[in-house]
Amino acid sequence: MSSQAPSQQTRSSDRVADAGTRRANALAHLLLNGVLVVLFGALFIKAGALPASMWEPLGAGSFPRLVLAVLVVINLGIMAQEWRHFRGASSAEPGLVRRWLWRHRLAFGVLALFALYIVGVPALGFRLASLLFLTLAQLALGVRRPRSLAIAAVIAVTFSFGLDWLFRDVFIISLPRGPFG
Repeated sequence: MSSQAPSQQTRSSDRVADAGTRRANALAHLLLNGVLVVLFGALFIKAGALPASMWEPLGAGSFPRLVLAVLVVINLGIMAQEWRHFRGASSAEPGLVRRWLWRHRLAFGVLALFALYIVGVPALGFRLASLLFLTLAQLALGVRRPRSLAIAAVIAVTFSFGLDWLFRDVFIISLPRGPFG
């Protein structure tokens, strides 16, 4: 429980002073949750195609489909709430979108790196793609000093090669090998 009185509790987007920014934040939340609804809906459909198992009476796709359906409902609820905030706020001033994009450039950069990682795993293999992703993500997040760079390198090597070893030799699950694997 928060120590704030209920009337003082606010969402992070409501702490911003002007109504135009609140409207822009509500629109951003609407768009993000709309994209997530589409993504989770597509994954819901794909999960229905998972092969049946002789040990699971409901099938392999039943649990993922349940989780994805709950996520879709949650995102739709968030969208309904944000729609009220969006309609209740006044229009934003010019240049607000550009400033918002600049303020969130780090998040978009990491998302772009993650998209490249997803594309790179089948082509480069899990180990190399993970090593590149973790190294570039840590550099994007501001690792610059020699000690921090050494720690970042240890993290990247441990998580890329260590996870590959764990899945391959302990769990006996084959990850994409790539051209060097």
